[in-house]
Amino acid sequence: MITMTVDMLKPEQFIHESRTWLRLLDFLKQENTVLKNRLAEVLDHESSKEFLAQAEHYQNLFIIKDEFIDELRHDVNVQVQSLTAKFNGKLDEKMLKKQEKLRNEMEYMEKDFTKLKNDFNRYLATSF
Repeated sequence: MITMTVDMLKPEQFIHESRTWLRLLDFLKQENTVLKNRLAEVLDHESSKEFLAQAEHYQNLFIIKDEFIDELRHDVNVQVQSLTAKFNGKLDEKMLKKQEKLRNEMEYMEKDFTKLKNDFNRYLATSF
């Protein structure tokens, strides 16, 4: 196993990774908008109390996702600015930890969003 020191890591790779995350967050934000629009369409045709309660539940989850996406986008943009400012070929331990934290949060966001989208679509498919 090759161990890399902080000096061996390239800030360019972290910048590239971060910009990839920004594109993913834009996509997830768009997907979330599609889900909210689909919910609104379904509400035009369904008004049972049980369905309305479940619709409100999903609407709240979609709003929470929007907020989390916005927070992540902010954190990633800050990281890109930090990486760009320190573009001298060296990264400090704080930046490495921040990148790993963001990587974990992005992985969680992607998995959790996919689960929410699948659950919502499954619910709609079995509700009518």
